[in-house]
Amino acid sequence: MEETNFTDENESRNRTVIRTSILGIIANIFLAGSKALIGILSNSIAIILDAVNNLSDMLSSLVTIIGTKLGTKQPNRKHPFGYGRIEYLSAMIVAAIVLYAGITSAVESVKKIIHPEPAEYTTVSLVVIGIAIVVKLSLGLFVRAKGKKVKSNMLVASGVDAMFDAILSTSVFICAIIYIFTKVSLEAYVGIIISGFIIKSGMELLMETVDDILGKRSDADTVKKVKALISEEEDVRGAYDLIINNYGPNKNYASVHIEIPDTMTADRLDALTRKLEAKVFKNTGIVLAAVGVYSFNTKNDEAAKIKDRVTEIVKANDFAVQMHGFYADTEKKTMRMDVVMSFNIKYREGCRIIAEQIKNEFPEYSINITPDIDISDI
Repeated sequence: MEETNFTDENESRNRTVIRTSILGIIANIFLAGSKALIGILSNSIAIILDAVNNLSDMLSSLVTIIGTKLGTKQPNRKHPFGYGRIEYLSAMIVAAIVLYAGITSAVESVKKIIHPEPAEYTTVSLVVIGIAIVVKLSLGLFVRAKGKKVKSNMLVASGVDAMFDAILSTSVFICAIIYIFTKVSLEAYVGIIISGFIIKSGMELLMETVDDILGKRSDADTVKKVKALISEEEDVRGAYDLIINNYGPNKNYASVHIEIPDTMTADRLDALTRKLEAKVFKNTGIVLAAVGVYSFNTKNDEAAKIKDRVTEIVKANDFAVQMHGFYADTEKKTMRMDVVMSFNIKYREGCRIIAEQIKNEFPEYSINITPDIDISDI
């Protein structure tokens, strides 16, 4: 497979995030300033709130830049995995800014509904709003595309938010047209709608960031790719228990168990694990920090038959997602295995049920079952 320099890729990603964020800051300063001026002159709460929304977008871009810069700091003794997760903390700050802007906008809109004041729209104000719609829509499409390209949730969220802003600015424009021809003021009510979108955007960003910090299920395609890279080696019968820990964008450390013949010597195993570590990093950028070992019986027909029957017993239980790492010692009458349990049952209870089922067929054997968490797609 083609080799990728992930260090250069990370640097390129960070440059893209920062440059795109700077563009967003420049655009939002222009939009916030012009809308605030027009809003004050025309006494339009909807336009002023639209300006506040642009200001919060500008602050979001600024925090994104700071978070990206801090996240590139080199690992040290205190933080050996680096500072990549700072980007997630910066995303939480952005979410808080967006939520504050939304709540403040809602309060001001309610005040305008209770104490309405007539607006004074001019041709200039309509032109400014029209330009703002075009700028925001173009900016949103551009930022979202860049975010998807470099896999930055922050940029994708900013792009989507900018497109929502364009839609909301369009609603303000329509309200202005309606007011000019009918003298019916809807802007305070539109302000409530704008506030709702802002709050919704902030909550979604906050929840997504909390998921990143808590740790979420690894991407299925990535899991399959890593397991395929490992399993294609001649001596590896299977790859199991893959755990990928994330320490920031494109900073992933993983551990895995591999199943190998019980005849493999330590020197061959050492060479194999080093080869796998290099191979996985070369093709995915993931650091394979730990490789555990399961051995399988190679010269014992009785053990093979026992495994086939035990596999049938385990798979008959809906809560048993997978069995692996099976090994039977027919002389000492012991067998051991790992069983991946679903989240629908307590692990201890699942082990007890399966052990009793196996014991009914193999009463002379001592059974050791290790429960595994269904942490990634099998």
